[in-house]
Amino acid sequence: MPGIDIQERPGADAFLQRPQLSWTLPSAAPTKRRRAMIRVAKFMLPVVAVCLLASIAMWPEIERNIENSRVALHGLSMVTAGQMVNLRYRGMDGRDRPYTVSAETALRADPERLNLVNPIGDVTLQNGAWLQLRAKKGVFIQHSNELDLQDAVTLYRSDGTTMTSATATMNLKQGAATSNDYTHAEGPFGTLDAEGFTLVDKGGVIQFRGPAKLVLNGAH
Repeated sequence: MPGIDIQERPGADAFLQRPQLSWTLPSAAPTKRRRAMIRVAKFMLPVVAVCLLASIAMWPEIERNIENSRVALHGLSMVTAGQMVNLRYRGMDGRDRPYTVSAETALRADPERLNLVNPIGDVTLQNGAWLQLRAKKGVFIQHSNELDLQDAVTLYRSDGTTMTSATATMNLKQGAATSNDYTHAEGPFGTLDAEGFTLVDKGGVIQFRGPAKLVLNGAH
């Protein structure tokens, strides 16, 4: 009989073999780093949340300051490289009341200083009253919102009061002005001559330095 070729099939043990897996425990250093990162995250998340809430609460004020800066820079952008005609600078004081600085011409002396010809400073109160300072020459210091005036300085107040002096300095942000030179004032009260004045709250209060001479209007 011809030979019969018999092939032996693999047994069940051949199919049940599995690769041996080896497990390695993590070292101590990465574990410490992960724990440190978790502690930092637990601390930082509340801080970030508080900062976000604070920024949301302060956003109207930030937006107002950005808008004021945009308006101011729009008025001053043309004088960065020379002389400007009919300058007009708008801003807001500490109580959100508007003020304006204008001049026939302005010359940039340095990044923060403008030399003005025929400057005018206008401020407005919340009740509609107003105050105006004007002179033949002046200097506007932008970062401090300070207007230094000289040569025929004249102050007008909406109640009819007029004051003249040789020089005056006005802080537009605070609504205050002062002068150490001879001052003459006229108004519904009468006339007054003094050695200087200090004005606060945009003209709500004016103090005069003596010796002073006051002549009251008989009708008042």
